[in-house]
Amino acid sequence: MRTTTGMALTTPGGSWEPYRFERRDLRPDDIAVRVTWCGVCHTDLHAAEDLAAGAAPLVPGHEFVGEVAAVGGEVTAFRVGDPVAVGNIVDSCGVCAACRSGNEQFCAEFPTTTYGGRDRVDGSVTLGAYSGEYVVRESFVYPVPSGLDPAGVAPLMCAGATVYEPLRRWAVGAGQQVGVVGLGGLGHLAVRFAQALGAGVTVFTSSSGKAEAARALGADEVVVSRDADAMKAQADRYDFILDTASAKHDPSPYLRALRMDGSLCMLGIPDRYEPEAMALMFGYKRLVASGGAGRPRMREMLEFAARHEITADVERVPARDVGRAMDRLSRNDVRWRFVLDLADLG
Repeated sequence: MRTTTGMALTTPGGSWEPYRFERRDLRPDDIAVRVTWCGVCHTDLHAAEDLAAGAAPLVPGHEFVGEVAAVGGEVTAFRVGDPVAVGNIVDSCGVCAACRSGNEQFCAEFPTTTYGGRDRVDGSVTLGAYSGEYVVRESFVYPVPSGLDPAGVAPLMCAGATVYEPLRRWAVGAGQQVGVVGLGGLGHLAVRFAQALGAGVTVFTSSSGKAEAARALGADEVVVSRDADAMKAQADRYDFILDTASAKHDPSPYLRALRMDGSLCMLGIPDRYEPEAMALMFGYKRLVASGGAGRPRMREMLEFAARHEITADVERVPARDVGRAMDRLSRNDVRWRFVLDLADLG
């Protein structure tokens, strides 16, 4: 077995502590990745908040970059020392319709997630990349494009893929008007990708204080969503709106902002979406949802990011300070993504 150190939460409401644990020995198609940077996602925060008494230690982390430390005997695409990146899926069944079409995020047998998932070979629960090393199948490892800041690439592996997939699936491009609801870890990347795809971009935010930041990211306009008159003026303007807000809210005002045949794509996952019927019906509007990306789109996203020099805006934090980062994230006190520096766990 391979031994590594991670940052773990062992009790609900407790402190984050270094945690020594074992990774599996390399299988023939495995790669051991020495983790250098790992993004801190809201999903990690929710996992920490939901940790149950008596549960196994939680080691989160599902968007990371590093370098190849060792390879299995059947690995052909990577060599020791190569810079690589891994996202929130590390395996899938490979045979269902979703997997065969390159949509492993919708695997009929459920994909194996980077942490909190179930290993398909030995049945163990996966532990995440808030750690010095991660072992993963070659098929779910991606080369890091040269010329991009590795710390800024790490959040692309979850946040970036999450917004890029729907922008491409619903064919966002030049001549279109796109709205982005929320300006956080997801939203700031949605603005950059939509702008690079050639669309005009408007940011909807509940905070007028984010207007300057939105324009600096490439937004053409900013609308304060709490301003009823400003929202009413957006009617029938947008071809596509990407809603990155995680809290449950009424999507009806954004449906009204769509042009005929427009689509509102929801990325948050509340218990249900509850639009007003007329807001959805009038004008052949579509309410759709998306989550994550499969392997082909992940590769495409990284290549697109390299061409357009897109990375996340990040605040680098030593891994041992993850507790402080989590506290700040719970207050939305970050612009726009925390990334852990795993060097202090070496």
